[in-house]
Amino acid sequence: MHDDILCLGEILWDALPDGLFLGGAPFNVARHLCALGEPVAVASRVGDDRLGREALRRLRAQGLDASLVQRDDTLPTGFVQVALDAETDEPDYEIVEPAAWDAIAQTASLTRRAEHAGALVYGSLAQRAEGSRRTIQRLWDTDALCVFDVNLRPPFIDRKHIEQSLHAADLVKLNEAELQCLRTWFGLPERPKAAMAGLADAFACRAVCATWGGDGARLWTDGDCWHHPGYAVAVEDTVGAGDAFLAALLAGFLDGRAGPDLLALANRLGAYVASRSGASAAYEVEGLNGVATLSLKERPGPDAPQE
Repeated sequence: MHDDILCLGEILWDALPDGLFLGGAPFNVARHLCALGEPVAVASRVGDDRLGREALRRLRAQGLDASLVQRDDTLPTGFVQVALDAETDEPDYEIVEPAAWDAIAQTASLTRRAEHAGALVYGSLAQRAEGSRRTIQRLWDTDALCVFDVNLRPPFIDRKHIEQSLHAADLVKLNEAELQCLRTWFGLPERPKAAMAGLADAFACRAVCATWGGDGARLWTDGDCWHHPGYAVAVEDTVGAGDAFLAALLAGFLDGRAGPDLLALANRLGAYVASRSGASAAYEVEGLNGVATLSLKERPGPDAPQE
């Protein structure tokens, strides 16, 4: 068993057509890691309000360590209005600011936890404000595996902060649109393998994983770029699917799994969450091997290195 995984960043409420759902990428990743049997803690900040108290209650109810979730007596708990595109089912986010998660403080307990963590998961959205950004960046200076979930959310996109996050990262996860953005910024090649290899080389990353919507996902590591075609599901909505994908990917990576196995596990859990409403789809599995028991049909096409 490896050391704790520390998921650092926003906790917020997603206002979906079906109601309010507790979310935020770090929370979603942590929840899925916990379901997979991984030791995990969430570091964030909520308001001293009704939504904040309910967020803490739900964290604890799901078996998550909430000791690093700070309380703010001035800023409100994070809130997001989510609209789903009728044709693509892709979410459009209106992220309220400021919010309590903009002011995560570097406490002694948070620093100690980061120093002993096996992995530190962080994204770009939580760095939109100076307070949380400063805390997150200071915590990169540890021996933990740094996992950067690119997670671009307009208008909170700052190239300088993205570059800093990439330089700190060992493992980078992004989607096809985000990879295209980085291609433009950094002059990366057009072909997937070359683009991902170029990104890894430019920022000294150990691995780069890109999700490709209906075309599955690709993983570059150790000079190879593996592809998995994904699973055929009736998509309910894609909110939180990428977070589930990252949780399975990271758990498998820390477990020493090979590229094809990593992608199969991550695609399976991501597809399952996409087939359910909201980011908090209910399921029970016993560790990584249990992910394979979720009943999904794989799309045609074997796992294979990609050019």
